[in-house]
Amino acid sequence: MSVLVTGGAGYIGSHMTYALLERGEDVVVLDNLSTGSRSLVAEKAAFVEGDVGDRDLVVRLIDEHRVDAVIHFAGSIVVPDSVSDPLTYYANNTVNSRSLIEATVQGGVGNFIFSSTATVYAGQSAEPLIETMQTGPMSPYGRSKLMTEWMLEDAARAHGLRSVVLRYFNVAGADPKGRTGQISPRATHLIKRASQAALGRIPHLDIFGTDYPTADGTGVRDYIHVSDLVSAHALALNYLRAGGESTVMNCGYGHGASVREVIAATERVTGHVLPVREGPRRAGDPPWLIAESSRIRALLGWQPEHDDLEEIVRTAWQWESRLNAS
Repeated sequence: MSVLVTGGAGYIGSHMTYALLERGEDVVVLDNLSTGSRSLVAEKAAFVEGDVGDRDLVVRLIDEHRVDAVIHFAGSIVVPDSVSDPLTYYANNTVNSRSLIEATVQGGVGNFIFSSTATVYAGQSAEPLIETMQTGPMSPYGRSKLMTEWMLEDAARAHGLRSVVLRYFNVAGADPKGRTGQISPRATHLIKRASQAALGRIPHLDIFGTDYPTADGTGVRDYIHVSDLVSAHALALNYLRAGGESTVMNCGYGHGASVREVIAATERVTGHVLPVREGPRRAGDPPWLIAESSRIRALLGWQPEHDDLEEIVRTAWQWESRLNAS
């Protein structure tokens, strides 16, 4: 049996592929390389360049590789872009996911893991967000992800497709072994941008909003190391294969750091003072996003191993330094 990883040439998907191979899984990666890179895909994985919305292709891959689980990362992820170009986000994230879910059902695959987002929540509370809280996304990006959550919920009732929806908080860092990381030149992730600023690859680091109702006026996020996120997916796969019921779980540590705190950590790790430019808030950005993660810890036995801001920054810095030298 094999695991189909969509978006496996991207940041998180490439980390997932290495983790699956390390535990002895057969992996087939499907990616159209619009934002990913073939160079990030582990050599031992089967790679297919194609679109996740190509239903016939997905059905064929499921049959040829005897796929028993799908881990779905493919999609567009930049919140401000979704505000300015919502229809593209609904096409890439919602319409293509619908096609993938249909192909999964048609191919008889019973296990589906979906990368969702904490931006599906309605609240802007400084308190950690619980899975049972009301949803009400502030951006088309969040809405496109929530629509896919609904489709999976309905597919479970109608077709028996069992799924684990993982609502990501702020994923950061890079593979501690140096095999993969973020490469997108348009990446908006704060810790990557901070590393680029420290290396002089960008002229300054933008702070979007200094008037939030937070301790230092900048946005607070729950930063989770990509390796800990990937381990949550591996545990979710075990859970589904053991007959676990469909569920939704937060992926975060349960505490946050502000933009200014991330900048300070980057300066400590790199030894460079970052050039900073302050500006207005970005559309769709809430003041806080912090996870309440007791469900994933209890249900999957998830135990993070990289819950340290400076470690997250250090792995991102080491990866960015390699890119800078290449």
